[in-house]
Amino acid sequence: MDLFGLAEPIVRLGAFATIFVAMAIFELAAPRLEREEMRGAWRSRRWMTNVSILVISSICLRIVFPLAAVGTALWAEERQLGLFNQIGAPPLLAGVIAFFILDFVIWLEHWASHHIPLLWRIHRMHHADNGFDFTTALRFHPLEIVLSMVWKALIVVLLGAPALAVLIFEIVLNGASMFNHANGRLPPAADRVLRRFIVTPDMHRVHHSSDMRETNSNFGFNFPFWDRIFATYEEAPRLGHDAMEIGLKPYRGIQTARLGWSLMLPFRK
Repeated sequence: MDLFGLAEPIVRLGAFATIFVAMAIFELAAPRLEREEMRGAWRSRRWMTNVSILVISSICLRIVFPLAAVGTALWAEERQLGLFNQIGAPPLLAGVIAFFILDFVIWLEHWASHHIPLLWRIHRMHHADNGFDFTTALRFHPLEIVLSMVWKALIVVLLGAPALAVLIFEIVLNGASMFNHANGRLPPAADRVLRRFIVTPDMHRVHHSSDMRETNSNFGFNFPFWDRIFATYEEAPRLGHDAMEIGLKPYRGIQTARLGWSLMLPFRK
């Protein structure tokens, strides 16, 4: 699939690189928290591990599910599978509706990853990071990435979601995830306004608290209103952002920033 005359992988890689650099600049220019885990040698180790996990997950996904979400949408369109293809929905309307539905099913997947024990065993690697910056958004176990893609592809086929809408959703989801994991400081007034429409870093940071009541809140990546609708929204951490502990209580220290330890975490008791 081409967008603006460029192949899909080029578009996605270009968007990822642009957002990656922008978030790095945002964090350096206006850091929200100053902690040992988010600076110096520890930060370098975390960044190396988190980026390595992204590369491994991407390779595993291409091997196990080479079509991915956009390829699945094109495959469904060719065979006229799914609701929108069957009813001949206008592409723009179908794309907008598909975007919102996909965002909800990702919210639902995230909620399930915290409430179904087997899924939590896999997802907890993401939360075991003792730091919180935009590279934490890259820290998802390869098993979770593959399972997430299977779930997403199923919804894409059932909807008959337009391939362009799926591509835009994938780019926005990746960008929003890096933004709301960023260790960047927004003016309080801007945060109050923005979190009515998008998930901000201060909103999502609550989700990475070691207090499990807060860990099981604020599941959104793009839109914040799913958490408000389903009563999983927390305004702020009970101890405040400066005093809150980030990560999971059983897993503390530099070991959480090691690649081998992180990849093996789902298989530990």
